Formats: sequence, C-alpha cells, structure tokens
Amino acid sequence: MNMVLLKLERVTKQFGGLMAVSQLDLELQEGEILGVVGPNGAGKTTVFNLISGVHSPGSGEILFRGRNIAGLKPHKIAVQGLSRTFQISTLYNKCGVLENVIIGHHCQMKVGLWDTLWRTKTFWKEENEVEEKAVELLEFMNLAEYKDVFAENLSHGHQKRLAVAIALSTKPRLLLLDEPFAGMDTVETKQMMGLVGRIRDRETSVLLIEHDMKAVMGLCDRIVVMNYGAKLAEGSPQEIQRNEDVIEAYLGKEDDFT
Repeated sequence: MNMVLLKLERVTKQFGGLMAVSQLDLELQEGEILGVVGPNGAGKTTVFNLISGVHSPGSGEILFRGRNIAGLKPHKIAVQGLSRTFQISTLYNKCGVLENVIIGHHCQMKVGLWDTLWRTKTFWKEENEVEEKAVELLEFMNLAEYKDVFAENLSHGHQKRLAVAIALSTKPRLLLLDEPFAGMDTVETKQMMGLVGRIRDRETSVLLIEHDMKAVMGLCDRIVVMNYGAKLAEGSPQEIQRNEDVIEAYLGKEDDFT
C-alpha cells in the first residue's frame, strides 16, 4: 500500500471577505497523479499557493511526508522535496535552455562559499556534474536539441516543457503542475501527457490543476472537483464522469468526455 505523501486537513484561506478555500481535506498517495479541477474562482490556484508556501492558511494543516509545512517559506518547502510550475512562465527568457535548467540545479549544490569564490577544483567538479544532470533532464523532456536557444524563442509548448524541466531539477518527490496543457494544441497535449506519465514513472508524484478535461480524464488516477473553495466531488475519472453534480455544475453533457 502506498503511503500518503501529501495531506490537507480542514485547510481554510480567506482574503478579506472572500472565502477562497473552505475546510478542504485532500490526500495524495505516493506514486499518484491527482487532478484538481473546477471553474475559474473555485480556489484551485489558492490551494497550490498554500501547499507551495506562497500563502499561509488561516487554519488547518498541510502535511508533506508527515511534516506540517503550513506557513513555511517556499524555499524551505522546496528543499523538503516539493516543486511547482506556474500559470505564467517564470523562465529566464534571455538565457539559453540549458542555462535555465542549470540555474534550477544550483539550489541543490553543496559546494561552499570559499570554493565558489575561488573557483576551486571542488567547485568545477560540481559545476560539471550539474551540467551533466541538466543535459540529462533536457533529453528526458525532449529539449536537448534546443539547449542553446534562448527561452524566449521557444514555442509555447516547448516553454511549458522547459518550465517542467526546471521544476524537476530540484529532484522533487512531489511536482505541482499549474495548467500544464494550457494553450497547447492536440499534438502538444498528447506529448505533454506522455511526459507527465514518465515523470511519475521516475518516482515523482504529480498534483495538477487543469481545465482540459479530456487530458485530466486520460492522465489522472483520481480527480478532486472544487466549487467556491470547497470540495464538490472526489474519485476516479470514471466516478467523476458519472457524478451528476459535477456534470451539471461544470462539465456539461457526458458527450464532452468522449
């Protein structure tokens, strides 16, 4: 039986008079791909921000690998093994693709200040190791041929892949993907779905927000549907497809899933 990697217990977040997340319970098992869906304003991005430390919850606990991370700063959460992408690109546009991934790796470097300042053999040894790992990630994400291209010159789909590669450079146990298929055509979506599946095969669990319901249904092991900051439904893709409340509130007719 897989262990619970992430657990939210009665998590609440309010902005002024707006209840963005209300008494939310959520679990993600190790090795799972879990989708969080719902319309704009349902609270999905707020949930991601709470998990990754962008916001602190008003109440409740967020347990990652058994430790309460609620209220911790993002960098302290990242070193615990949790990484995320964002809806809006956070790439270094004036740097090459390989440089972007190397920058992501640097937060994992163990070399000390002295070695860095004086560019010792220890420093260069670790720099070379980082570059090798970055190249390996680009190959995994099918981006190796673009390693010297500026990030701003990549296609939208390749920029999405690069953002995921940077997030993976921290070697996360859990990867949070914020609308990974947004703006992609059918071919790009299928390619990204395949990559997300391969990421899980590398023992990285995945929690994703997405509006492309066909991609969610085809990729996720379980789905949580949110409505006005609260959980409306939870279950397998098949169970969500048959849930009358979900169909009526968000997904339209069942034909939308076929």
